[in-house]
Amino acid sequence: MKSNKKLFFFLFFLTAVFISACKKKDTLVGQGVLNPDDYLNGITTDTFDLETYTIEEDSIITSNPPNTVLGSYKDPKFGDFDASFYTQFRLGSLNPNFGDPSQIVLDSFVLALEYAGYYGDLSAQTFEIYELSENLSIDSNYYSFSSKSVNSSNLVPIGMGTIVPKPNQASIVGGDSLDAQLRIHLDTNFAKSLILEANNGGTTFSSNETFLTFFKGLYIKTNNPAQANGQGAALYFNLNDAASKLTIYYKLATIKKTFDFLINSSCADFTHLEINNFGTNIAAILQNPSLGNSEFYAQAFKHRAVVKIKHINKLPDNTIIHKASLTLPIQYQTNYRLSPGISVSVATKLKSADNYYTSLGIFGGFEEYSKHFRIDLRDYIQAVLNRSIDNTGLIISPRFFINSAERIIFNGKNTSNKKKPQLIVTYTTF
Repeated sequence: MKSNKKLFFFLFFLTAVFISACKKKDTLVGQGVLNPDDYLNGITTDTFDLETYTIEEDSIITSNPPNTVLGSYKDPKFGDFDASFYTQFRLGSLNPNFGDPSQIVLDSFVLALEYAGYYGDLSAQTFEIYELSENLSIDSNYYSFSSKSVNSSNLVPIGMGTIVPKPNQASIVGGDSLDAQLRIHLDTNFAKSLILEANNGGTTFSSNETFLTFFKGLYIKTNNPAQANGQGAALYFNLNDAASKLTIYYKLATIKKTFDFLINSSCADFTHLEINNFGTNIAAILQNPSLGNSEFYAQAFKHRAVVKIKHINKLPDNTIIHKASLTLPIQYQTNYRLSPGISVSVATKLKSADNYYTSLGIFGGFEEYSKHFRIDLRDYIQAVLNRSIDNTGLIISPRFFINSAERIIFNGKNTSNKKKPQLIVTYTTF
């Protein structure tokens, strides 16, 4: 009986030691000073305090983007978004022979733009097109605020510019089913002037260089002054797709013919943005960054979210980071078409004295079920502790910052919503 009691107490002692050895220590950094001796050789999980706000960009290069953006929408949270673009065209072939002008019957003159997606509400928009009077250069950088001089005449005939975009529906052209396109009709008199120039025996159509001195390109925009809150969309187009082009449709006698003016990688093009946040919460936060602790914002072309991690430098120098997970909950608007997108990118100032941000090559994905972005910061936190970079804060942006219209509303730590931003770090000291 005595031996059984001894065995019982021995097993109880072993169990207690085992449980004690496996227990994690949880602390809240910022609520007290860490004592490295308490965490030696142990696995520790800490939650860090975060400061959040929004900054504004004013010099975004938009030259030759992967996708261009066109269209407008009115956002009850972010204000007015309006995107347009400028582009050159190149000849489908040199020295075209259109034939006897007296035998030519013009059918139509169409700008086709291959859809690459959209953002917002697919209600009707009114499109306008103007001929450039100022040259573009493929070697120049153009910014979101850049503009070029244009002729005053809208080349879209009256009554033909209002179109309901259909990016999810095939386009039927000449009985053929094609990938979805926006097709805008231009004045055929402009097509006639191009044909006459080609037939006059000059050198205009002998090279793309001489052609561009005659036809400098087009400016494509929308004009939607009556849009209500929640209406409108930003449309995405792949200008380098072979389907994106300007085409003259005509008959020579009774024979149907076409001639294409191409948009390709040799053409200069850029996106022009007009974003008006007047009277919105964003404008207030830019004036008073502390308001960003309630909610903060990111918006393509314009605004970046800032997350500053307080107290991270209070961790001991002899620290190995195992996990560092940043979660950024969002304000999700049910049935709202202006969704937060699927991914964000992360940048920082590597040194406090830097005047520029450097991409960390880190991307956070949106988790639909939990309505937050999750970002793995293990390497970043380790670099801060190793003093290879400074703890200057994180710059969070929509991943497709210069070729989308995405915007995000993040919850701050003082939000009235249940979910708050959080950084949880798991580490060992040695």
